[in-house]
Amino acid sequence: MSTEPRRDRLDQPVEPGRVRLPRLNPETFGRWSEAIARGMGTAQFIVWMTMVIGAWFAWNTLAPADLRFDPYTFTFLTLILSLQASYAAPLILLAQNRQADRDRLAMEEDRRRAAMQKADTEYLAREIASLRIAMGEVATRDFLRSELARLADELDEAALRREKRARMEWEDERS
Repeated sequence: MSTEPRRDRLDQPVEPGRVRLPRLNPETFGRWSEAIARGMGTAQFIVWMTMVIGAWFAWNTLAPADLRFDPYTFTFLTLILSLQASYAAPLILLAQNRQADRDRLAMEEDRRRAAMQKADTEYLAREIASLRIAMGEVATRDFLRSELARLADELDEAALRREKRARMEWEDERS
């Protein structure tokens, strides 16, 4: 017995009532619909559409009666514009849905990044606070300078006292 699925076998009849529609890649169709919607949303499209409709009106009103293809009521033009609108609306909606999905993903990514930045900022704020507390326990540059200056003064005073004592002893020995 064959392991092939029934639908791929040519020696078996197709089940009645099943219509097989072509399978389209949704991503490809979505990009295609976005390209159409992007094109229809331009001034160039409006200008070209206006020119085509103007040419249609001009041809079907000014041309000889036997060359006109759409009589005065412009039924065929109405049909073409309705057909365009019936395809344009779903394509535009599909493009908008895809854009909304992209915007949602971008917003989620922005939220994630903002949460990470907030956590990093809070961490850095805690680190700075702990450094400030630790700096209260550590000698600062100004404190060290003042202590060194005080010690230098004390050493100078001690040197002056020794010098005076040595001078007094020298004078006592001389006298």
